[in-house]
Amino acid sequence: MSNPGSAPMKIAGMTSRAAVAVLVVLVIAAALPLLLSNYRIELATEILIFGVLAMSIDILSGFAGRTSLGHGAIFGVSGYVVVYASAQAGLSPAAAILLGVIAATLVAVVFALLAVRTSGVYFLLLTLALGMIVWGICLRWTQVTGGENGLRGDVRPAFLVGHRAFYWAVLAATTLVSYAMWRFVRSPFGLTLLGIRDSESRMKSLGYNVPLHLFIGFAVSGFFAGVAGALYALFNNFVSPSTVALQQSVEGVLMMIAGGVGTLFGGFVGAAAIIALENVVSAYTERWQTVLGLTFIVIMIFAPDGIIGMLRAILVFRFRSSPHIAEPRFELGNKDTS
Repeated sequence: MSNPGSAPMKIAGMTSRAAVAVLVVLVIAAALPLLLSNYRIELATEILIFGVLAMSIDILSGFAGRTSLGHGAIFGVSGYVVVYASAQAGLSPAAAILLGVIAATLVAVVFALLAVRTSGVYFLLLTLALGMIVWGICLRWTQVTGGENGLRGDVRPAFLVGHRAFYWAVLAATTLVSYAMWRFVRSPFGLTLLGIRDSESRMKSLGYNVPLHLFIGFAVSGFFAGVAGALYALFNNFVSPSTVALQQSVEGVLMMIAGGVGTLFGGFVGAAAIIALENVVSAYTERWQTVLGLTFIVIMIFAPDGIIGMLRAILVFRFRSSPHIAEPRFELGNKDTS
């Protein structure tokens, strides 16, 4: 009989080392509200929400090789439906959230039907055009969307009104959603998406239905963007055409790239970097978008693999330069390390 302690314990598909690292991060994240002011708690909450949006974009861009500029619209549609269903239709927050996520997924399905047979710049431009259509509808359909004035309502349940309580609720939801996305990209289906990204023609020759896989990947990605949009509606209690505007999609893509394309969890790193930069710089100048653009250029030149990629390269270089230390493994694998 083998000794149970001879191999690392596995938790939810991770090695014990990876599971411990995740638990440490979650404990630190859960303790943040005890140390931060209400304003900084709101920033931390916003980082979690937009981290989920960036991760949903990374499912397509990093794992399927399709970069979408329409996810901001999908994100915003969920927010609109949540606020309207709760404030105007009088539904419960739970029902409103469910409808918002369903609406966002349906919009993603429509986008996918039109876009999956394209690639490269054509996919980018088509999703951009579809997002602009959604923005135009939200701007002009004033009876439902409120037009330029947007929609406002107390969407958040009474027990989540406090800053700390809502942060912990968002952290719990974000943890579950992040784990679901991680399992999705590491599933056989996710590995197929990686194959499509690397060589679409080879996957076709092997008998894979590439458009169907991309369609499902887009729909799943839209579902998670809808979850982020629903959380944002609870966070902000307000939606407007700017919620579905191109800028929302662009910021999500920037967060993904800044964190690291194909790293998935880099979405949180990128969201933290972009949101922190926005708030710090905007306190000193109204031209914070110029600073943001310059920062992005610097990242693309000196860290093309994102912040996580840069840190990974630094660690690998240091471990390789020390002959007595084994090179670290960064992937959350399913193989035993014993």
